[in-house]
Amino acid sequence: MTFALTAGLEILAGVSSLILIALGLAIVFGMMRVINLAHGEFLMLGAYTAITAVKYGVNFYIAILVVAPVVVGLLGLVVERLVVRHLYGRIIDTMLATWGLSLLFVGLVTTVFGNTTTGISSPIGAVTLGSANVSGYKFFIVGVAVVTVLLLVLLFKKTEFGLIARATMQNPDMAAAVGVDPKRTYAITFALGAALAGLAGGVMAPITGVLPSMGTSFVAKAFITVIGGGASVVVGTLSASSLFGTVNQVASFVTTPVFGEVAMLLAAVVLVRLMPKGITGRLFRGSI
Repeated sequence: MTFALTAGLEILAGVSSLILIALGLAIVFGMMRVINLAHGEFLMLGAYTAITAVKYGVNFYIAILVVAPVVVGLLGLVVERLVVRHLYGRIIDTMLATWGLSLLFVGLVTTVFGNTTTGISSPIGAVTLGSANVSGYKFFIVGVAVVTVLLLVLLFKKTEFGLIARATMQNPDMAAAVGVDPKRTYAITFALGAALAGLAGGVMAPITGVLPSMGTSFVAKAFITVIGGGASVVVGTLSASSLFGTVNQVASFVTTPVFGEVAMLLAAVVLVRLMPKGITGRLFRGSI
């Protein structure tokens, strides 16, 4: 019984982490059709922002839940204004530009913080489940993922901005014809995606080694999840994260974490082969 609870928590925490990692990219890639190869570096910058904020006396929760997403979101706004805005519809150029940005961010962070692994400690202690002690922070990750998903659903379904954003991404010319400024909507949407990456970085900082090159491993997982999920931002991310996160965690339990990553990749290959448009392209059409 204790083993089942512990294993269930590990799977749930793994799925929740994958949701947080992929949500920002799901908005930028799934809605805006922008292939942002700097997504992993936005996540890395969120982690370093949280670490720096805690170092200078900011409350741990404010640092990871407020400071990290706000700072990275503002940076995303600047990136959209200066770089991405001029490349919409030019997929190859956007890939090259964001890849260059990723190299720039890694170089800048390495210059400032060095190339050594760092991190922050979580104030949440262990929780006893039966005869086993498990990390209480994993419950926190699950809670953050649930709240984030619910807020996104409310944003896109119940607010004027959500309606405008979805309409603009589907038909910017028609949106402009009724008085909407597509450029402004694109900028805010891209900044939201960057902010979610910053939030993921802040939340992941206490449980993973933080170093300038950490974004590489996260961006691969994010793209696999978004492509596997399909066009729907929230439902696609939830469904693909649940599938791939479970495969990863179960394979890691049975074998090793390295094989868990391989199993997740194989699952993604099989899924895309069977469902070229992703899970929501086949099963949840019209969902958000």
